[in-house]
Parts: sequence; structure tokens; C-alpha cells
Amino acid sequence: MGAGPSTPRWGGDVSQDTAEFLIGTFVGGKTFPLNSDYWQKLLELPFDLHWPANRVQQACHTFAQNNCSTRHLAKILVHLTWCLQESLSNPDSAASMKAVNASYISSVFLKYSIENLKSENLEDLYLSLDENETVPDNMHKDESIINMVMHAVLSYIGKVDVSPKTYLLHHELLNFMLIAMSTQLLSGPSPGPNDVHPFLDAAMSQESSLVGLVVHKLLVNYISRPRSKSSASYTLMSEENQLGVLKRVGSAAANIVLYPLSYFVNSSVEASRSQLADSSINILLLLIHYRKCILVDSVKNSNASVTSESLLKDETYFAENPYCKALENVKDVEFDRVDIEGNAHSGPVVRLSFASLFDTLGMCLADETAVLLLYALVHGNSDFLEYVLVRTDIDTLLMPLLETLYDASRRTSNQIYMVLIILLILSQDSSFNASIHKLILPSVPWYQERLLHQTSLGSLMVIILIRTVKYNMSKMRDVYLHTNCLAALANMAPHVHRLSSYASQRLVSLFDMLSRKYAKLAEQKNDKMQMSDSDPKDDDKLPEDTSAELHIYTDFLRIVLEILNGILSYALPRNPEVIYAIMHRQEVFQPFRNHPRFNELLENIFSVLDFFNSRMDAQKLDGEWSVEKVLQLININCKFWRGDGMKMFTQLRFTYEQESHPEEFFIPYVWQLVIARSGFSFDPSSINLFPVELPVEVSYAPGEINKDQKMQLNVKGAVESSV
Repeated sequence: MGAGPSTPRWGGDVSQDTAEFLIGTFVGGKTFPLNSDYWQKLLELPFDLHWPANRVQQACHTFAQNNCSTRHLAKILVHLTWCLQESLSNPDSAASMKAVNASYISSVFLKYSIENLKSENLEDLYLSLDENETVPDNMHKDESIINMVMHAVLSYIGKVDVSPKTYLLHHELLNFMLIAMSTQLLSGPSPGPNDVHPFLDAAMSQESSLVGLVVHKLLVNYISRPRSKSSASYTLMSEENQLGVLKRVGSAAANIVLYPLSYFVNSSVEASRSQLADSSINILLLLIHYRKCILVDSVKNSNASVTSESLLKDETYFAENPYCKALENVKDVEFDRVDIEGNAHSGPVVRLSFASLFDTLGMCLADETAVLLLYALVHGNSDFLEYVLVRTDIDTLLMPLLETLYDASRRTSNQIYMVLIILLILSQDSSFNASIHKLILPSVPWYQERLLHQTSLGSLMVIILIRTVKYNMSKMRDVYLHTNCLAALANMAPHVHRLSSYASQRLVSLFDMLSRKYAKLAEQKNDKMQMSDSDPKDDDKLPEDTSAELHIYTDFLRIVLEILNGILSYALPRNPEVIYAIMHRQEVFQPFRNHPRFNELLENIFSVLDFFNSRMDAQKLDGEWSVEKVLQLININCKFWRGDGMKMFTQLRFTYEQESHPEEFFIPYVWQLVIARSGFSFDPSSINLFPVELPVEVSYAPGEINKDQKMQLNVKGAVESSV
């Protein structure tokens, strides 16, 4: 048996001792060369080790001590590469099951090695062979093992279809990729030239044709949502599994039908949940948002020490991300406008059914990863954005997005921001703003404040955006959120058509609410200035914060007045309910009529009020004015409205521009979601990418039962913090 350990022969059953011996040999101090029979025995063995978490941890610790000399992690990655290469040519071969085991064992020990690195030097992972190692003829001595294995993993993912026979290997390879990319968790939120992410860099260096295949397959997995027929339940590297992580290797190797899939137990979402789909979108989001920071030669070659973060940002650049580019160039399989125009493509084109992607996103937008994917598509892929804008059932996407804003108190701030940015991007298109007012919703069951019956989608969007502003004023108090809400409303204003009574009332009440806040801030500023006048010693304590906030709310009030002006100037005859709402609450505008910042914008509103008030005064009426009678008068006189004396302001048009360093937001955000929702755990004390709450030791009184001794990483708090 060569250099392999002496083990008994077996037929169908394998003893517990044999399995433990082979794993013990892998983590031990004895080195086995690449061509040893030991590796075949290790990968062919149907493990069924019932190890508790502390034994797995002990094995990992022993492995970390010995790997520097044995290089067993590098060797099992080489064998994983060879198994995948064989599986590519023959997916039904025994090499596929060996690849499953190699992938899983590699994942267990690679994860431990990454999260326990003592320095930023990833060479301590020892992912290269010893100089004295004999390598086969088909392998170059100086070939990077990381490049080899990533090429093999990505090739299998991109080229082999998911089927009942290949499902498990796809599943394990996606888990392996997630762990291989987890080196990002060790770095800070701002990518720097000293960050080292070898597996990610290897993924970025693949040829464009393979990159396109991988992006296509990850999107297809997300759309098709393949699921296992098994009811087995083992979670990736979860310490909650009392049988220990190696039990999953045994389950996989012993029975290919027993897929470790169903870790979502909520039956209400079971129909749409697929762990392979969730893993695929996690991997895709991590790939497209990765940025390789490179120091420019002028700084690299200088003798000065570059430590300043601001200097680094000025003197570095980011290498192009091929996965991001591939996603931006995805084309609809049904229609390709660029081809029709006769323009050549730069590199391979990923073709996908936009209809299927649209429907899948509409089904999954309650999940934050789906919102992030939709953002990446509408912001970066002009073809997909155009497809979304021409769909007549835009409510498929808008309704779950608006429901997310409605439930803002139960959502993270990051999720709210992303939804608002998507709405802002969509509102930049005039056809979108017109079409949403033509789509009538029979009901909105999740809106609890009042019954919304036969309301247009546009009216609902106005209601929800205003509701979000009010929620933000009382809870979050975020200027950025205010600005995005008002910007979307301003883009919509000239195209408003038959705005509902409730939406019109909300719009006027928005001005009233902001004006009250403005008046309160102005009063505070005046009081503090009077106090400083009476006490000259306090001259240096003028209310700068109050002045800044007052200036912000001045701008907000101006935007709301611009919104009302946009409706009255361009769409007055089509919006009698807006006129009624302004007439009904006209007193809220009176205090600002002579205000130097608002009087010009208020002139048009008072011109409209004067016109319709005069018509009411001229109307001889027996009894009181009812709502119906006022609306009837407004509808009749809208026909005679000519806009005399109205000042035509330039239409406000807000556009979204991504921040200069978006990776500082997206990379931590995606990893927070991965850790919170994928079953992937990571030592919280090793995470530098985002703030985390470290585990807390809990003491129990005598006789009190500890039902969960392992305090889990509080990721929810981390997710809710804006990065």
C-alpha cells in the first residue's frame, strides 16, 4: 500500500476506527506525498464520524500545528483539482464523490486556518508544496495551487449543469468558495494595497469566457432554485450540530441521495427557498463587489512610507472586476438590441431570460440579497433596466419593495437605503412615472392604516415614500434617507395622474410636518443667538448644529414646494384631489408666503388658490360646502384653467450617482448577510470587516438548565449598523 497507513480491507461497511484513523492521519504530523495511496483511501472512505464540536476543534488545532510541515491542505486541494478535472469529462464517475469529500474536508480545515491566522501574512496558510515534493508530469512545480483549484472549481460550477447526480458537488463547491473568500473578513472595511485575498485574486484572473459561464450559472441557479428531495438537515460548519461537522462528510459519502439541504424550516417560504440558489447569489454578490486595490507605481517606488488612508485613496486604483463587468453585460436571451444595431461585443456575452430573472426577483425581494442583486442590475446593466421599465406588470417588483418600506421598523437601515435607491433609479425614467399611475391595484392587504381600494400604483408609491419620511423623522433622522425619498417624489411630480385623495392629503401634510420642524429649529436658533448676544463670552458657542439642520430643512421644504409646483404646473387638470387638499389646508402655506427662500415657489400655489377660491366665492350655494360639491366645482373649473400668471420653473430631476468608494459599503454589507443567514459561522474575534458583538459568557444559577451554551455572534446588530 505504499506510503499509506495500514488499514483493514473492507466490503460494504467501514469501521469507526478506520475512519478516525484516516482523519487523524490527515491532521497529524506524518507527511504523505501527493502520489500516496493514502489520499485515495481518505477521499473514498464513507465517513460517519460522530464527533462533538470540541473534538472537531481539537482536530483543527492539531492540523494547524502540523500543516506547515505536512502541507496536507495544499495536497488535498491538488487532489480536489484532479477530481474536478476528471468529473468535468465524466460527471458520473467516482471522482465526483471524491471531489465532494475533498471539497468538504478542505473547507473544514481551510476555514479554521483562515480565522486563526496570527498575522496578515496569508503565506501562513501554507498553500504551496514543499520544495522536495515530487509532482506528476502534468503539474508544473511552480504552478500556483490556489490558481489551480480556483480554475477547477469555477470550471465545474460554470460548465456542469446541476442535476440530481451533480447537485451535492455543486453545493459543496459553493460552500468551499465562500470559505476561500472569507479572507475578506480579516481586513478592514476600506480595501488597501496590503490586503491579500489569494482565492479571490485567482478568481479575478480567470479568462473572460469562464467568468461569463460562472456568472450565467450562478444566475441560472438563482432563477431555477434547484432543491433536494431529501429531508436531511445539516448546516455548514454549524456548531449547533451536536454530531460534529464531520458527520456531514459521512452523510454525503455514504448516500448520494441524502443531500444536506433543508436548513430552512419555515414552511411558508419552503416553496421558494433553495440553499443552492441562496449560496449562488451570495457568491455572485461577493464576486461582483470585490475590488483589488493596487498602489500606483509613483508611490510604490518612492521611499516614503504610505500609511495615511486619505493618501492611499488618492494614490491607488482598483483593478477591473470581470464578474461585475459580466453582470453588467448580461443580455436577454429573447432580444438583444446591441446585436440589432450591429455593434460588436467586447468578450463573451452572457445570455439569460430576463423574464425569468424579473419574476424570480419579484418573488424574492423580501430578502436583502435579492434587493442587492436588483440594485446591481438596474444600476449597472442598462439592458435589464430598460427591460424592467417596459414591463406592464412593474408592480411585480414595486409591491415587495414598497412593502419593505412600509415595514421599515422591522428592516435594517441598509435594506431601506437600497430600496430607496432602486426607486430613485426607476423614477429617473418618465415612462415609468407615467405608467405607475395607470396601473390600478384592487387592494393593498398589507397596508393597515386604512383601506386602499382601487388605488393606483403611483398613488401608493407617493403614500409609502411620505410615510418613510415621517418614520425617518421620528426614528432614524437620516438626511440621506430624506433626500432620496424627496428626490423620487420630485422626479414623479410632473407625471402624476389622478393622484388619490389620501395620497394628496399626505403630500400636503408632508409640507405641514416639515414646516413645523423648520419653525421649531428657527425658534431654537433665535433663542440661542439672543442668549449669546446677552452674554458675549458665549460668542464661540453659536449653534452650528442647529444652523446646519435648519439649512437642511429649508432645502427639504423647497423640494416639497417644487413637487407641488411640478404637479400644478404640468398636471393640474389631471389632479383635482391635489387641488382640493391644498385648498383644504391652505393655512399651512400662509406663514411662508413672504419668506425670502420660499415666496417665489409659493406664488404659483397662491395663484391656484386664488383662482379656485374666487370660483367658490362666485358660486351661490344653499347650505354648506360638502367634499363632493367642492370636488365637483374643481373638476368643472379645471377645464377653464389656463395657467395665467404661473411661473414655469425648470423641472427638478434627480439622478442617482454611486459613491466614489462603494466597496466600503457593499463588501461588509454582503458579508454581514452571509454570516447572518447562510449558516456560515466565523470567529467573531477575527472579524475586522465590520463591528461585531463578541460572545458573552453567561453564568447560570444552580439547577438552571443551559439550553444553548454557545452564544451566537450577534450579526443582527452588525447588519443594522450602517457601514
